[in-house]
Amino acid sequence: MFVPCDRGGGAAGSDFKGFTLLMPAVSVGNVGQLATDLVISTLDMTKVGYFYTDCLVPMVGNNPYATAEENSTELSINAEVYSLPSKKLVVLQIRSPFIKNKYRPFCQTLLSWVKSSKCARVVLLSSSHAYQRDDEQLLGTPLRYLLTPDLEKAVGGLMQELNWKEMEKVATYPGINDTEKVLHIPGGGITKLLFTESCSEGIQMAVLLKFCSEGDNIPDAFALVNYLNEWLQLIKSEVSASSTDASSQWKVPSSWRLLFGNGLPPALF
Repeated sequence: MFVPCDRGGGAAGSDFKGFTLLMPAVSVGNVGQLATDLVISTLDMTKVGYFYTDCLVPMVGNNPYATAEENSTELSINAEVYSLPSKKLVVLQIRSPFIKNKYRPFCQTLLSWVKSSKCARVVLLSSSHAYQRDDEQLLGTPLRYLLTPDLEKAVGGLMQELNWKEMEKVATYPGINDTEKVLHIPGGGITKLLFTESCSEGIQMAVLLKFCSEGDNIPDAFALVNYLNEWLQLIKSEVSASSTDASSQWKVPSSWRLLFGNGLPPALF
């Protein structure tokens, strides 16, 4: 459930009426979480609360978006909520993996909060294993989208104007029965479950994802956040998701300096 901070800066309490909720799936390469970091850091969003749940591995750390020594010692936990009322945007950042068998309870709690907080729509940033693509998914851009039926009515035409590719369904039994197809998002964590639950409950949700591999996923994060920006126009930009200058417009958070840990201590040698 949502627990508001003592400080201000966001919608009152848990009422985000008309806001877009942006959040990551904990998926391959942590691409959605890295892209969400870029949004929070660039827009200088205010932390307005926490999402209290027993479905995530507990964690605590220093402020990942510290800009000075004064705010570097602020504590952050595994699920926090940030808000930017001027853009009608609320962000749920998730920083730890899910506890086994806790996907479904988390999705139910999250969607219940979406309804009670009156969010207009949810945008889920995700990723999927590049090596498990079928032949059709190997063509063109590695970026894909999904829309629930309720959101399809509102923005489906815009996605076609942007020339975006919808996530393809794959054969249930490849080589045996290629006519029966299902949605398959390997490495996508809660993505498929949360999307299908949103479809069932009439919630407007979009999934934006990138096919990728584990490794240095910073370029994937920049590509995904630019993909998001093509639609929501969070910052003014002429840069496309596939541009080589995709990183120039986003503010990298201070915590990314430790993305791969500290260097080897000279004393070892």
